[in-house]
Amino acid sequence: MSVVEGIEGESQPESTAASVPSSTEVLVVGPAGYRTEGTGGIGRYIAEQRRYLEDRVSLDIVDTAVRTPERPIEYLRTAVTVLLVWIGFLGRRRPDIVHVHTSHSFSFYISAPYVLVAAVLWNRPVILHVHGSSFDTFIEDASIPAAVLQRTVFDASTAIVALSEHWRDVLSARARPERIVVVPNAVDPDEYAPDPAADPPHLVFVSNHIERKGIVEVTESIDELQDAGVRFRATIAGSGPLSHHAAAVAEDHDAVDYVGFVSEERKRDLLSEGSVYVLPTRAEGLPIAVLEAMAGANAIVSTDVGGIPSIVDEANGALVSPGDLHELTDTLEGVLSDPAATERMGRVSRRRIEESYAWSDIVDELLSLYAHALDDGAGVAAHSGN
Repeated sequence: MSVVEGIEGESQPESTAASVPSSTEVLVVGPAGYRTEGTGGIGRYIAEQRRYLEDRVSLDIVDTAVRTPERPIEYLRTAVTVLLVWIGFLGRRRPDIVHVHTSHSFSFYISAPYVLVAAVLWNRPVILHVHGSSFDTFIEDASIPAAVLQRTVFDASTAIVALSEHWRDVLSARARPERIVVVPNAVDPDEYAPDPAADPPHLVFVSNHIERKGIVEVTESIDELQDAGVRFRATIAGSGPLSHHAAAVAEDHDAVDYVGFVSEERKRDLLSEGSVYVLPTRAEGLPIAVLEAMAGANAIVSTDVGGIPSIVDEANGALVSPGDLHELTDTLEGVLSDPAATERMGRVSRRRIEESYAWSDIVDELLSLYAHALDDGAGVAAHSGN
């Protein structure tokens, strides 16, 4: 795996993870979703972070998630929630390390004060963990005051975690390159029991039914391929404002099932049963959904956005241009029409998860990062990615 390098460029082995005392108090700040029925990928990451670190350090969580206001009175409720969380944060015992999860836009503005208070007033090392599908445009389109705030928050952080080399480059526009570390998202492969040799090939889509995730393109491609006589079955899971597209294609074709919102356990079962996972997303960080599908030994058909090209290539799938229905349909037809190649791709996906994206390894990356943050609160070195 990787090493953590000191500011002067001196490499140190990852065994530094073992140098973090179990009594180390780590405060995780981010949208865990305890009050809001989950917050997507960040909420799942925080849950897994707690699961894998709770026996290694003393870990507590400040949940910054709020429901999106839809009516005027709900803005007041949101403001009260934010205020109460802040009061609880300011009144708590000061930890040894503060690990702040953030995304673009509103999420960043919610996170910024926590970073500044922990770093400036508390004088504690801060790990700023950057998620978000559109952080690149958040930086590119920033006004002068927003850009100043971005740089101030990054400068106050001991280390900034990027999800891939692509996102390291994006963040370098605002953050000092030597402070940016690459720690990818992770999954637990042991939670999946894959069957990559499904016959007929089993196409799976599990995501939110919103335009950005490509649900319209998926359903239109499935419709065209079914009409063309391509041999496969498909399962569409998830929910959202565009779910009627999934319901319609399932009604038109016997080989297509729309199962709606599914539990985490059922999602893992679906991905284990699947042989091809499709996600024609228009913007992503490093999607946990794709990593989960890889753990289920699926060939992946997705788009060349965000950190996806760092985990998907011709060996385990194919990448298409976002929004290109014709390219997506042709690519899916090619993958689904060659079950032997699809099975090989699925096995490559699974192997990549086991070798580079399993939580059992990534937790050591985090602990190494904590160790160096404790050793040098003024800054940490760049952490080589996978």
